[in-house]
Amino acid sequence: MTTALIALGANLGDRNGAIDAAVTTLGRLEHTLELATSTLIETDPVGHAGQPKFLNGVTAIATALPPEQLLAALLAIERAHGRERSFQNAPRTLDLDLLFYGQEHINQPGLVVPHPKWQERMFVLVPLGEILAAPPLAGESEWNQLRSDVARLLIDHHLRSKAR
Repeated sequence: MTTALIALGANLGDRNGAIDAAVTTLGRLEHTLELATSTLIETDPVGHAGQPKFLNGVTAIATALPPEQLLAALLAIERAHGRERSFQNAPRTLDLDLLFYGQEHINQPGLVVPHPKWQERMFVLVPLGEILAAPPLAGESEWNQLRSDVARLLIDHHLRSKAR
């Protein structure tokens, strides 16, 4: 089984309920087990002003689904929760992004892993840092480099924000 890390987000409707239901659904996918889910944090929207704040987090799953099937499942879960893609960075009832699929690097139409913007987004870095530091991922050496990268990016962001 492969460990996949998935970003969670919502800023419309019952944000907590949608994220909780999505995590439950992920854990019920065939050949899939939920490993851990971070604390949800409230964040400002990025890219489109004038919309409600987001709840964001990260969940880790162990899955035997190939990455393409996992992505299809994520999109189906979003649709089941009323996700509409009216424009980029639009408000959403649920957002599920495949951040990492084990240590694989994938670059296919519609599927890029690691997620191309994970390093730029504090709403990903903070919960990602939390989940990588907690069991069961804390003891897995395959995540050491990512743990180090996340820590460095969080420190860099903190130092930049203090310099402003």
